[in-house]
Amino acid sequence: MAAEKKEALVLAKPPAKPPIWNDPRYRALFFQVLVLGGIILLCVFLVHNTLANLARQGIASGFEFLGRTSGFSISMHLISYAEENTYFRAFLVGLLNTLLVSVIGIVLATIFGFILGIARLSKNWLIAKLATVYIETLRNIPLLLQLFFWYFGILRQLPGPRNSIALFDTFFLNIRGLFSPQPIPQPGFWWIPAALGVAIAGIIFLARWARKRQEQTGEQFPVFWTSLGLIIGLPLIATLITGFPLKWNYPELQGFNFQGGLVLIPEFVALVLALSLYTATFIAEIVRAGILGVSHGQTEAAYSLGLRPTPTLRLVIIPQALRIIIPPLTSQYLNLTKNSSLAAAIAYPDLVLVFAGTVLMQTGQAVEIIGITMAVYLTISLLISGLMNWYNKKMALVER
Repeated sequence: MAAEKKEALVLAKPPAKPPIWNDPRYRALFFQVLVLGGIILLCVFLVHNTLANLARQGIASGFEFLGRTSGFSISMHLISYAEENTYFRAFLVGLLNTLLVSVIGIVLATIFGFILGIARLSKNWLIAKLATVYIETLRNIPLLLQLFFWYFGILRQLPGPRNSIALFDTFFLNIRGLFSPQPIPQPGFWWIPAALGVAIAGIIFLARWARKRQEQTGEQFPVFWTSLGLIIGLPLIATLITGFPLKWNYPELQGFNFQGGLVLIPEFVALVLALSLYTATFIAEIVRAGILGVSHGQTEAAYSLGLRPTPTLRLVIIPQALRIIIPPLTSQYLNLTKNSSLAAAIAYPDLVLVFAGTVLMQTGQAVEIIGITMAVYLTISLLISGLMNWYNKKMALVER
């Protein structure tokens, strides 16, 4: 009996702790600290070596150059810019031009991609084959060659300003771009965008209310036509009340070019077309895979409830397919944004051409300028990833 108690006490005694150098927790922590310290030392060495090399060659370092006068013009700018402005102003112009191309390209590529992806699954043989030929052709041609095709093969072959292609004597298309009337807001114009904002907020509230109403009663509300009436009616009412406080500045041919109005330079048009049409082919395959990933039983169930093919696709298939589409779609958005740096090949004034090109050549601040450019693209990519991850979580299935 005593022996059994002694044996039970021995078994109940906790095992001795291993030495700290054999403890897996401390050993893992040690190696992590060691690797982190090595990375920090490597970064310090690289920065110190770079600064020493710059000082030895007489090259100034720092960010004071951003406050100096740029002294060069930029063909397209969304904010006011002149040669007397600073390099920082030129940086902002290039950044905004990059963001403009990226946003427009993402929107157009998404629209074209969804249309092509659905068209490739069409029961109409001709539509399906045309979509297949388009996708297989454009996605297997390098983007840079497509950019050259649109710029040098199409847009640079347009006539000169004196022989412009005119539409209603208001729009003029020539080798220097598309010239159109420029709206100039007058006092009281802000009521119109305010009405548009109220209409958008009302549409969001209406869509949520209609969804809850349908879940509770099963009755559908004409959200589309009501939303269309709000988005058109409220701004129109505001326009009539304020007396349309907007004037137009029309382009006029003066000398060898048009003056006044708005102009879309050919570099911008070529870049948007190449980026959106090329990326749309990959998005189309993602959409096709997402739709095929939804069980065919969902379609049959919808048909058995009396839904037609179009409502079935819009209300049943696409919402479920989005859970498959969104993750790879994020990669395409990131690729499109980074591919916009090819704009330098056709002299579109984006961030790479303006800041990492012209500003770099004039100042010689290679380390700072390239570092800022890399940080900007990294920040944009992280923002896109964060936004798409948020949307992906919102669309994910919630387990009970």
